[in-house]
Amino acid sequence: MAITDWPENERPRERLLKQGAAALADAELLAIFLRVGVKGKSAVDLARDLLTHFGSLNALFQAGVKEFKTIPGMGNAKYAQLQAVREMAKRALGEELAARDLFGAPKAVRDWLRLKIAHLPHETFVALWLDTQNRLLAHDELFQGSLSQTSVYPREVVKQALTRNAAAVIFAHNHPSGATEPSRADEALTAELKQALALVDVKVLDHFIVAGNAPPMSFAECGLL
Repeated sequence: MAITDWPENERPRERLLKQGAAALADAELLAIFLRVGVKGKSAVDLARDLLTHFGSLNALFQAGVKEFKTIPGMGNAKYAQLQAVREMAKRALGEELAARDLFGAPKAVRDWLRLKIAHLPHETFVALWLDTQNRLLAHDELFQGSLSQTSVYPREVVKQALTRNAAAVIFAHNHPSGATEPSRADEALTAELKQALALVDVKVLDHFIVAGNAPPMSFAECGLL
């Protein structure tokens, strides 16, 4: 049955307009994006197939074009649209970060980091450089490594802090393994960076570990700073 044949109060688009986007399930939101289904399946059915195949919205966003196109009805146009939506979400969150005190907006920081690095297949280390009012100056991918380790050099981090004229920084790196627990090496590196940056009056406000769909782990909240 086509969605247009459903009772009006059950149609995703109408429900969104009346109740807001947060009231809809993942499949319903995705169905609105898809607009139409395929022969024998409504847009909601097709959305459920996509979520079942990929496992989650995040995994769907991270899918490559070849895998995406293995789903009947999905082609280059839909893939391009989906990636555009993902990039717009990143940029909107980036604008939000630039306009507010990041130290007082941990949820916004976590959301941005999850979109940015949570599902990368390689380990990466990023820095969010802040001004004296904890507003975002810039973000840099400082280092990129293998699946098991990343080499981070405090001297290079200090150079970048001075280049950005930063007053503070929030670090983050991802664990492709999916675990957010910090290793002893993570803790030692954070302490070393904090000590090195203190010499140039740059405060380390936090260090997040981001992995998969789990909430990013905060060193500050865990008392590790």
